[in-house]
Amino acid sequence: MHHRFALTALLILALYGCGPAIVNLGSGPAPRAPIASPVPTATRAATAAPTPSATATPTATAVPTATATPTTAAGPVSEYTVPSAGSRPAGIVAGSDGALWFTEHVNGKIGRITTAGSVTEYPLSNAGDEPLGIAAGSDGALWFTEQDGNNIGRIATGGSITEYPLTFSGSIPFGIAAGPDDALWFTEEAIGYIGRITTGGSITQYAIPSGSSEPVGIVAGPDGALWFIESGADKVGRISTSGAFTEYAIPTASSEPNYIAAGSDGALWFTENAGNKIGRITTAGAITEYPIATMSAAPYYIAAGSDGALWFTEEGAGKIGRITTLGAITEFAIPTANSEPYGIAAGPDGALWFAEAGSSKIGRVHP
Repeated sequence: MHHRFALTALLILALYGCGPAIVNLGSGPAPRAPIASPVPTATRAATAAPTPSATATPTATAVPTATATPTTAAGPVSEYTVPSAGSRPAGIVAGSDGALWFTEHVNGKIGRITTAGSVTEYPLSNAGDEPLGIAAGSDGALWFTEQDGNNIGRIATGGSITEYPLTFSGSIPFGIAAGPDDALWFTEEAIGYIGRITTGGSITQYAIPSGSSEPVGIVAGPDGALWFIESGADKVGRISTSGAFTEYAIPTASSEPNYIAAGSDGALWFTENAGNKIGRITTAGAITEYPIATMSAAPYYIAAGSDGALWFTEEGAGKIGRITTLGAITEFAIPTANSEPYGIAAGPDGALWFAEAGSSKIGRVHP
């Protein structure tokens, strides 16, 4: 399983180092800016006590559906090296400033890359905090999880950082997403909770009915609720903004689902890392699964593209996948070997930007 993201960091560093400087199959990237010095980190405690879990409705189980055979294509991929070698970039998201923001899991930094390829890095107060998931907040700032620091962090587009400690130690905050209520919602993998933090720093936490289900990815759904992945329980969960849970079992056993995204078709799409499939779930709970042609592709992160399709990273195969809402899959090879792609997000330029944990690069592929 790949949940404890930092476990492979030292091995990757020893084997691959920082990789080639730049691989560019399109136009050349602009020179990178020097590393910026951010405003010193402020730390504030959470202000709200945990609330009890809402009563869950019965688990629904859907029937799997067969899909068409995927195809493979060569795509225009560009790569930009992160200044800090061996930083293992992980989550990535488009910011309100027109740039992409990403987490550097190993060295405790938040990175920013313009669509021209210029990179700036902002260090956290503790290099060992292991930032992982990142999301754009309604306040124009970027919010992120600190896996080992046990905090939720906030970075303004100017670089100032604030961190909010979580109530339970060792909770391992993982994925994070902006909710329809202007708050940020996040998963706590180690304790099986869903957390909510307002832009003012007030935190509420809800226990998932399945217990230690290892929640990972989370996203706002078209129905006004938050949808999340229970990797340890092989389920897709739903939590309303008032804290009511519903859970849906994934047809493939031991599929190890990871991340989830809202599609242009009004459904939610998710990755099955061990099942080697892409799943689709309607807001009514009906699930369809689409197998990936590449063996051991290990799909990990998924995001909606500007073209109406869903784009995902193939952690095991070093590829970027694209699946239409009808289930047709195309794969694009990443030039750098052992790139271990992780997070992926749509950029303001219409391209998909992704983090390469294995090669410490940020990649770009255009639809």
